[in-house]
Amino acid sequence: MASDSPLLNPKTPNHLLNNSNDSNKPDWSPTSWQQYPIKQQPTYKDQQALEAALKKVRSLPPLVHMKEVESLKAHLALAGEGKEFVLQGGDCAERFIDCSKSPIENKFKILLQMSLIILWHARLPVVRIARMAGQFAKPRTSTYETVDGKQIFSFKGDNINDFDINKREPDPDRMVQAYFHSAATLNYVRAMILGGVADLHHPRSWKLDYIQEDTTKKRI
Repeated sequence: MASDSPLLNPKTPNHLLNNSNDSNKPDWSPTSWQQYPIKQQPTYKDQQALEAALKKVRSLPPLVHMKEVESLKAHLALAGEGKEFVLQGGDCAERFIDCSKSPIENKFKILLQMSLIILWHARLPVVRIARMAGQFAKPRTSTYETVDGKQIFSFKGDNINDFDINKREPDPDRMVQAYFHSAATLNYVRAMILGGVADLHHPRSWKLDYIQEDTTKKRI
């Protein structure tokens, strides 16, 4: 959080925060993004399967409640005034296979450890934002790649296709799978929070034994 950033410095004049071109931009709506070109959209062969998957995802409840969004906005406003510190961490891209107990716990505990260090030295409340529970897409500048002289679809994340070169065809049902993997991750993180794992009074429960060196083994 650099103090010279106009977005984070509470003393920055309002006119420096305003974009003079905002008046030329269309009003935002849940579908306003459709007015812009999409350059990395996967190509699905079965349009009926695509519509069915989109219909299913639209019918499911939101992963995040409106109250949670409003709460985060309030904390971000305080961070913009220099009263709180924002810590964001997580994966560049998640895999479905990582939606299990240990990987989720380990990433969550790392965020807790980092926030405790920041809290101790900065003396500011820390807003922890986990880059988790939905990072299943991976942008690619090219639709195809060449493997062993054969052109195949680029891996665009588990939300689109599989890393296995034999399963690279974009599958719309993966969007539905991504929703439920995201929901499972969120549910477990919320359970850990409600269960007291994030309590700053019990940092001993945040140990990451899997990254500790086994000193009992002899070095050769």
